[in-house]
Amino acid sequence: MENEANLKYRYALARQRVAPDAPVTVLHIGEQQTTFICGVSPQPSATLHLSVGFGKAAMAAFKHCPPTPYEMELAIMAVEEAIMRIRDDIPVGSALFSFDPEVMSIALISEIEETDEGWRLPQDDVERTFKRLERVIQGSPASWEGLPLDNAFSARLLILREFMHHHDFASVLILPSTAFVP
Repeated sequence: MENEANLKYRYALARQRVAPDAPVTVLHIGEQQTTFICGVSPQPSATLHLSVGFGKAAMAAFKHCPPTPYEMELAIMAVEEAIMRIRDDIPVGSALFSFDPEVMSIALISEIEETDEGWRLPQDDVERTFKRLERVIQGSPASWEGLPLDNAFSARLLILREFMHHHDFASVLILPSTAFVP
């Protein structure tokens, strides 16, 4: 589990990349829960925890690898329900950041190239990658789609997709995960 000191430090790093009064949300998809730290000032105003993480979602809904269409639909409903509980807690117009290496892997699988600022993964590319996962769920070989045959990956992609979709994030900026509190 990501500790709160690291998340606050990463929030401070993300704040350096936006205007002083711009809202920021930092996303961490953990195994048992997903955590968001957000605010509009140098100190975060809220740390939000969703009771769904990649491992918990995969364990609860996915009995097959890849999951069946029904299993994915159950997972989507569970993730949506958790995400909608915090819909009023995320600052409007917030810039979304992540330091998760696994989210960076989603960017790489989505064929996003690193730039000087990190990896900017647009919501449209997340959707395209999710469509590739849907084809695997429908029977296409994962290797044809360039996706790992891994339920943890499927759950992370699902959580990222649903969060970005329901909170209208146009993109997520993924920064290297090497930034830890000294």
